[in-house]
Amino acid sequence: MNPTVFNAGVVAVALVLGGCQYLPDYALLQDEENEAEVDVVCGGEPSFVEGACLLPDWVAFGLASQRGDHHWRRDKLQELEGRQGIDVSERELVRAVALAWGTERQWAQASELYRAHIDQAPADLQPLLRYWLNELEGRRAMASQTERSRSQLSALQQEKAELADKLEALTTIEQNINLRQQSP
Repeated sequence: MNPTVFNAGVVAVALVLGGCQYLPDYALLQDEENEAEVDVVCGGEPSFVEGACLLPDWVAFGLASQRGDHHWRRDKLQELEGRQGIDVSERELVRAVALAWGTERQWAQASELYRAHIDQAPADLQPLLRYWLNELEGRRAMASQTERSRSQLSALQQEKAELADKLEALTTIEQNINLRQQSP
């Protein structure tokens, strides 16, 4: 048997049995090379420009909208109106994200904007926008259900008050009848 072939076989068996720690870590080297290439700083206004910042910028804007108050929302919507050279669908979807955490009336506007313009968004962004639309529709449904429950509760409280008045009237009538029966 050739000693070189034997040594190569032993090395192969040792690698298989010993694990991958003896192999060069090509995956880590490739990740380091990719990290060097991707020194993009995200955090700008959300846009349809496809690239490394597409999703991070939209997510950051969505979180800011969720945390923002009506002043933040008003300011962002005014800034949006001042932006030039922006696609109509892009503008309307940014408005939808800003309005989605506003008042219930703004929720309805946001839902309409999402539905009308979501298909014009880049394909990579559409799943996030659909998720946000579904979440918004869930909040709208819960708000609607809460309003129906409040309305039902109000109707039941009114009915209870009417029944209490009737019961009191019947009790008074019963007391009068009992007093007439007792007196000769």
